[in-house]
Amino acid sequence: MRGKGSVNKFPVVAVIGPTATGKTAVSIKLAQRLKGEIINLDSVQIYKGLDIGSAKPSREELSKAVHHLIDIREPWEVMDAASFIRIASRAIDIVLGKGKVPILVGGTGFYLKSLEQGLSVLPGAMPWLRRYLQEMITEKGHQTVYSLLLSLDPERAQRIQPNDTYRLFRAFEILMGGAAKRSKEDKDKQNLSIFIQKGLRIFKIGLMFQRDLLYRKIDSRVEQMLKNGFVEEVKGLLSQGLNPSLKPLQSIGYRHIISYLLNEKGFSQAVYEMKRDTRRYAKRQITWFKKDPEIRWFHPKGLLEAHDIWKAVN
Repeated sequence: MRGKGSVNKFPVVAVIGPTATGKTAVSIKLAQRLKGEIINLDSVQIYKGLDIGSAKPSREELSKAVHHLIDIREPWEVMDAASFIRIASRAIDIVLGKGKVPILVGGTGFYLKSLEQGLSVLPGAMPWLRRYLQEMITEKGHQTVYSLLLSLDPERAQRIQPNDTYRLFRAFEILMGGAAKRSKEDKDKQNLSIFIQKGLRIFKIGLMFQRDLLYRKIDSRVEQMLKNGFVEEVKGLLSQGLNPSLKPLQSIGYRHIISYLLNEKGFSQAVYEMKRDTRRYAKRQITWFKKDPEIRWFHPKGLLEAHDIWKAVN
């Protein structure tokens, strides 16, 4: 495995792309070929019990390769981006220490970029600010708070759903804590990046379908999730007394089914919005990943049918 295109040249591999492009299947085949271990970069698959809606690998898929960072937190446990980057960095270090290839898998482009380039230390939670914003939401609704954010930071606001309470709170906390000096941020970023510390590089494999096919696959995946018992999964989570406003329960799919179970929307409307919002999310993912010139793009089918998947991507 030496020479041009060898794994030694790229000690870390990433399988990335929008939702519903088959990242799980491709990453497992790569892990088997490279004797690698998979490190999850999905922000919802880290939570126990959130299985169907997060498209978490099945037991059979998990048995085919070693997976890290799946089912590592309870739904009520807070996991911010900085914490995730730290535990992902530790996982990469552990896999490298075994002489194995870390294979990063997920559609959360922000996590991949933060791992590679470092993540500035963000301000912590501000209880007083959250109380104030919660009172505003209770009195005037989410849209009022969202409109305020839109006027203060339009770019950040456009990446947030108006009713996503957690992300609204974090956006205002980040705004309030924005006086940190750039030199300190740069130092913090370097300290948080295992790639900067160890001089590592990532071999990035992007998976993509034509847009119309991708959207059809997304719609089909939603229908399959429902057939697999997604509504029952969410009922079970709520029956545990979990607050619907918890961050993982506000993710795509979960918030839509919750709105149906709380009689806020009819079933057909909730499913329609789930499909629509998943397609919109995929579009945002594509926009993010297309900015990275280092990603090599492939059709998933070609890689899955390749006799040697590593040769196919080099």
